[in-house]
Amino acid sequence: MMICATGGACVTLAQSDPAATLRAKYASLEPQLRLNQFKRPLVLDSTETPNRFQGDIYAIVDYPFVAVSTGLNNPDHWCDVLLLHINTKYCHALGKASGTVLSVYVGTKTPEELADAVRVEFDYSVAAATPEYFKIVLSAKDGPLGTRDYLILLDAVALPNARTFLHLTYSYAITFAGRLAMQAYLATIGSGKVGFTAIGTRNDGQPDYIGGVRGLVERNTMRYYLAVDTFLDAASAPPLAQFEQRLQNWFTAVDQYPRQLHEMERGEYLEMKRAEYLRQQTAR
Repeated sequence: MMICATGGACVTLAQSDPAATLRAKYASLEPQLRLNQFKRPLVLDSTETPNRFQGDIYAIVDYPFVAVSTGLNNPDHWCDVLLLHINTKYCHALGKASGTVLSVYVGTKTPEELADAVRVEFDYSVAAATPEYFKIVLSAKDGPLGTRDYLILLDAVALPNARTFLHLTYSYAITFAGRLAMQAYLATIGSGKVGFTAIGTRNDGQPDYIGGVRGLVERNTMRYYLAVDTFLDAASAPPLAQFEQRLQNWFTAVDQYPRQLHEMERGEYLEMKRAEYLRQQTAR
């Protein structure tokens, strides 16, 4: 079975039982899930081909499968997830004849008018939904800075003891013009930024982490995963308290990895996101 983005990029899904396939992945990753650099049951991988980049996170979360499935099998809730990311300025779910679309505006890491941000339309689809397994796919033909064929995929399977095993994929292709723009970014404000994959050891004995576009992909994959986890955690709070709890907990989670993910102070992030959330409630 193939799942394809609007522009044609495809991810192959196993023809066998997808729940069994994901459980087998869980079993193979158990040692890494128990002991890793993240201090949580999480494994991150990234890959690069000449025209495509991809990050994958596998993680155990301490929420029952029914809570995870109910929370994430809803396009409006995905807007709650995506807005936590520092580059997401706005998100609104729209019902169209062709299906559900998430209208997402992506911009800088600072407050920004929507007119200055880039609109990305994600097609939202439920690829699978059973009592113990589900798969959600967000796909977009075009993205910012010469990127295209975006895919955000999340699938999950129930585990014993009211836990769930998640797999998140963040992937996109890049054009020649986009690669030039990315190189300019990495040579200027993006220089010195790194991902999570250790590629050696520095002279001071600390890990030497991967940089470049793969580093960028790993950082964003982690930001999206932490947004999913934060959303699930806040779902048990009173409805009026959930938004603020998501903001506070996402920033706390991100700041556990300052080398890779720290971009601004808590107060700056909270002020920006509160304003963006208010705008999201009034602008359609």
